[in-house]
Amino acid sequence: MVNAERAPTDLVGISGQKEEASKEKEMHGIESLKRQGSLDSKREDGRATLILTLTLCNVRKIDLSKAAKVFEFLERLHHMNVWLLQMFETQIHHFETRRAKKPKNSADDLDIFVECEVHSADVSILITSLKRVAEDVKTSREDKVPWFPRKIQDLDKCHHVITKYDPSLDHSHPGYADLEYKKRRAFFADLAFNYRAGDPLPRIEYTAQETATWREVYRKLSSLYPTHACMQYLDAFQQLEKYCGYQEDNIPQLQDVSRFLKERTGFQLRPAAGLLSSRDFLASLAFRVFQSTQYMRHFSSPMHSPEPDCCHELLGHVPMLADKEFAQFSQDIGLASLGSSEVEIEKLATLYWFTVEFGLCKQNGSIKAYGAGLLSSYGELMYALSNKPEYKPFDPEVTAVHPYQDQAFQPVYFIAENLEDAKAKLQNYMMKIKKPFSLHYDPFTSSIEVLNTPQKVKRALNQMKEELKNLCLALENLS
Repeated sequence: MVNAERAPTDLVGISGQKEEASKEKEMHGIESLKRQGSLDSKREDGRATLILTLTLCNVRKIDLSKAAKVFEFLERLHHMNVWLLQMFETQIHHFETRRAKKPKNSADDLDIFVECEVHSADVSILITSLKRVAEDVKTSREDKVPWFPRKIQDLDKCHHVITKYDPSLDHSHPGYADLEYKKRRAFFADLAFNYRAGDPLPRIEYTAQETATWREVYRKLSSLYPTHACMQYLDAFQQLEKYCGYQEDNIPQLQDVSRFLKERTGFQLRPAAGLLSSRDFLASLAFRVFQSTQYMRHFSSPMHSPEPDCCHELLGHVPMLADKEFAQFSQDIGLASLGSSEVEIEKLATLYWFTVEFGLCKQNGSIKAYGAGLLSSYGELMYALSNKPEYKPFDPEVTAVHPYQDQAFQPVYFIAENLEDAKAKLQNYMMKIKKPFSLHYDPFTSSIEVLNTPQKVKRALNQMKEELKNLCLALENLS
C-alpha cells in the first residue's frame, strides 16, 4: 500500500488495493470453503468458475517464499504437474496450500485450495484428472449469500491474511532479508492463528529493539497530536496514558487495552496475524471486535511499515475506538458487510479507508484528523492538514466509489461535519444496500440474528420497546 517515500505509513486493517479485492476473493482458504460452500457457476462465455479443494499426499516441504507465481509453485508439487492446468486452459485466480488438518499418509500431506476458470465442457474431465493425482477432490455450489459469522465464536474462522506484504514474500519489505525478524513474525502469527474467542489475550515480552522502535514512533507522533488530532482522540489518549501504560518506554499489552475499551464502548481486541481480508476484518467489527496485530515494524524503518503493526493499531485505532460515537460508526460498517456481495464489500472497504483510516472532521473552526492511518503516520498527518491535498465533503455515495492511493499520500481527503453526522450519513447509505434479509445484533449474547420470520422481528421490537420505556421513565424523573 505504500512506498519508501511515505513516512510513516502503516497499513490499515483492510486490503488497500482495489484490484486486490478481485484477486483475493477475500482470500478465503480451505476452512473458508467448508463454511461457505464452493462455486460452480456457468457464464455466457462458456467458462465456469470453480472452487476446488483437494489433498496431496507426501509432499516434500516447499519454500513458499519462492512461489511468487502459481505455475512455478505447481511445478514443485508432488504428482501435480503444469500440464494438468495447461491442457484445460485453466486461469487461476487464487491458489493456496495448508498443512493437512487430517493427514492420511504423512505429516507432509497438503490441503490445496484453488479458485480457477475453465471451459464448462472440461469441468468433469478436469475433476476426474485431479482425482488421479490427489485425494478428497471436492466441488459444490455456493449459497447465494456469502457465509458470515453469526456468533462471536465464529470469528475464529475470520482470520484470512493477505500475504501481499508478508516479509517472507515481499522483496521490498524492510525485514525481507532479516531471518531473525521473520522468525519473530512467525511467532506472532502462531499466537494469532491459535487464539480462540474467550482465550486470554497473549501477553508479549517485547525486546529492547522493539521497544526502541516504539519509543521513536511514540515520541514523534505524540508531539503532533495536540494540534492535529480530534478532540475525541486526545481525550482517549490521555486516559490510555493514565490506565493502560501508554508511554515511550512501554508497549501496551492487548489484554490491558482490550479491558479498557470493553469498559468504555464494548469493543474488544483479538490478535491478528497480519493484514486481513476485507470481508473477515469488517465482519469482526460487527461484533465490536477489532483484530489487532501485536508485532512491531522492522527496526530499520521506524517511520514506515508496509503493513499494519502494533504502532498502527495502538496509536491509530485504539484511542478512537474508545469514543462511543466512533465505536458505533465502526460497528455499523461491520454490520453492513455481513452477507454483502463482493461489490458491496469493496465499497464498504473504501468507505472504511476514507473514514476510519484517513478521515478528517471539522472541530471548532479547524480541520482535525480522526483516521488511524493519519494518526499513526507522522508524514501523512502533517501533509493531510497542510494546503497540499484536496478536501471534499463526506458523502458515502461518492466516497464509496472514489479511487484511493495506497502507494503514496492521499491526494483527496473527505471531511465530515462531525462524527455524529458521518454516522447518520453512513446509516442512510447502509439502508440502500440490497440484501434478501435483515440482521439484528444482540449485545447480550454477542450474536447476529437473521430476521427472517415475523416472530423474530416482533421479539427484536419488544426488546427495543423495553429500552424505550426505560428511557422515557428516565426523562420523566429528570423533568
